[in-house]
Amino acid sequence: MPEGDTVWRTARQLHRALSGAPVARCDLRVPKLATVDLTGRGVLETTARGKHLLTRFEGGLTLHSHLRMDGAWRVYAPDERWTGGPGHQIRAVLATAARSAVGYRLPVLDLLRTADEDRVVGHLGPDLLGPDWDPDEALRRLLADPARPVGEALLDQRNLAGIGNVFMAELCFLTRVTPWLPMREVPRPERLPALAGKLLEVNKERSLRVTTGDVRSDRNLWVYGRGGKPCLRCGTTVRKQTPDPADRQRVAYWCPRCQTGPSPS
Repeated sequence: MPEGDTVWRTARQLHRALSGAPVARCDLRVPKLATVDLTGRGVLETTARGKHLLTRFEGGLTLHSHLRMDGAWRVYAPDERWTGGPGHQIRAVLATAARSAVGYRLPVLDLLRTADEDRVVGHLGPDLLGPDWDPDEALRRLLADPARPVGEALLDQRNLAGIGNVFMAELCFLTRVTPWLPMREVPRPERLPALAGKLLEVNKERSLRVTTGDVRSDRNLWVYGRGGKPCLRCGTTVRKQTPDPADRQRVAYWCPRCQTGPSPS
């Protein structure tokens, strides 16, 4: 699931593959960008901002993409077979003489002036893996609405950028609160941004997320994905709940013994 750590790695991969070379092939397969041709423009860099990707080109243009739930960028050598999915799922191709970057299932793809990037990322809070990371400012934003459930506050990218369902569930477990506890009742709320920063920092270099300290794939996370299984700390059955039946993406996991606070019936 693409969260801040995944997007950070993707930005680094695209930056290493494309930057410093001119575009040899450009194919943007969304209607509004169908006639855009970036061929010949040098690629300056690709950077992450929260869950957003910004690929900047000479001439002051930026290609903005967002992976959402199942989007992905893949990088290939010139003679390598593209394996990220069927061809109809490809939304973007950017190639230099040495590498091809192929965007699959990208739900968001925009071209804008680099000077206008704030139009798509200016609303974000401090980036957990960015140079603007400020845990004090993130805490201030989290506490701005004291009645808001902690899980909802953590997922709001305007508070702090980079947390998704996985890190939300794990942060709630590590601070021993359920995702539905109001922010005003969270003990020592300053632990939330501090732990969030540590978790994303230690996971940004690896594909298997680890919050438990155990790198085995069935014991790497405390509660996320463990609905119906024993809690790794106390053995109680981990519970799973989708708060909104219309939004299957917002699945919550928690241990009813280790975590205190309200929970769905």
